[in-house]
Amino acid sequence: MPQQSLWNRNFILCVCNNLFLFTYYFALLTILPVYIMQELGGTVKQAGLALTLFLVSSIAVRPFSGLIVERLGKAFSFRASASLFVCFAFSYLWVDSMWSLLAIRFIHGIWFSILTTVTVPIAHDFIPEQRKGEGMGYFVMSTNLAVVFGPLIALSVVQYSSFNDLFVLLTVLISLGLIFSWLIPITESVSLQVSGTKERVGLSWYDIIELKAVPIGLIALLTAFAYSSIMSFIATYTESKALLAYTSLFFVVFAVSMILVRPWVGKIYDSRGASAVIYPSFLCFALGLVLVSIVNSPWMLWLSAVLIGMGYGSLFPCFQTVAIQSVPKQRMGHAISTFFTLFDLGMAVGSVVIGLVIAHLGFQTTYLICAAIVLLTLCIYKFKVAKTTRRVSEA
Repeated sequence: MPQQSLWNRNFILCVCNNLFLFTYYFALLTILPVYIMQELGGTVKQAGLALTLFLVSSIAVRPFSGLIVERLGKAFSFRASASLFVCFAFSYLWVDSMWSLLAIRFIHGIWFSILTTVTVPIAHDFIPEQRKGEGMGYFVMSTNLAVVFGPLIALSVVQYSSFNDLFVLLTVLISLGLIFSWLIPITESVSLQVSGTKERVGLSWYDIIELKAVPIGLIALLTAFAYSSIMSFIATYTESKALLAYTSLFFVVFAVSMILVRPWVGKIYDSRGASAVIYPSFLCFALGLVLVSIVNSPWMLWLSAVLIGMGYGSLFPCFQTVAIQSVPKQRMGHAISTFFTLFDLGMAVGSVVIGLVIAHLGFQTTYLICAAIVLLTLCIYKFKVAKTTRRVSEA
């Protein structure tokens, strides 16, 4: 049961586990293309394939992750997927060909999908009821911090040591997360404990999709689509502006601005509801994208990072909290899997489509289009989703 204090032992373990998991994920995401081309003699296309295979298996399994958690239980799903994820982390130490790496990446994505689905309802259980928005904000912030820590660790280690040393360090890091998963006391929902009396045969849409999480999931999809322009193309864009040397600080400023507003954002969510956070966050995000489109100096780049950190950095935890608060506890796994399926699709499709738009219209016009998409998403949220969100917040 959740304790009165937000920063209780179990919640801290959940946050650390999530931080280590995503630090590992983003470190590999950053360094694998370099490793493939330098150590395995691969091509840029093969590097892209290695990254894509991980996402393909993750997205393919994601709709079923909630069902897996429901049928096997949170404790078993969490510890089993964490154990298998760590086992495959060790396998990178013995990669000797491109094909073995591709196979590992594909299978690794399966366990990542289940693991990231089950960690959210587990962390949610240790947050006091009156501080759900604030608590989930801090939990998601650990993911955003990993966006900075992962690439920083990967690039720093490779600069002064070998790829093998980096894989050893990352394996140790993710193994600590596995230890944390066994230290967290996990209680199952009542429905799971009595489910043996009434088992459904076969699969239905109810087993795969949580309809109540679809509206906010679609809002997250559109938001992720716009954000993919930053995640995938900001380095290429700043290089064309002769600002690449300042880009590493972009994500640092992003993280710092997000951390600074996090306490206020969480408290506003809990006291005034989700929309009180979502509306200004959308506007900050859109303004940040507009600023990116006209950037011509380091300070403009960093100012855009502040706005995007305050905007997008506040939106994602709000969306996730709304998704899990819209359903009973026994359906949280389904809500999270539905939410992440739509969010992942937004990021994946966005990276491809925005790349094509950039090729035809250029960076500046593309970033303005993304800002317009954010404002359009704000309107869709206001007229189609906000009423439902308000009822969830008041429940």
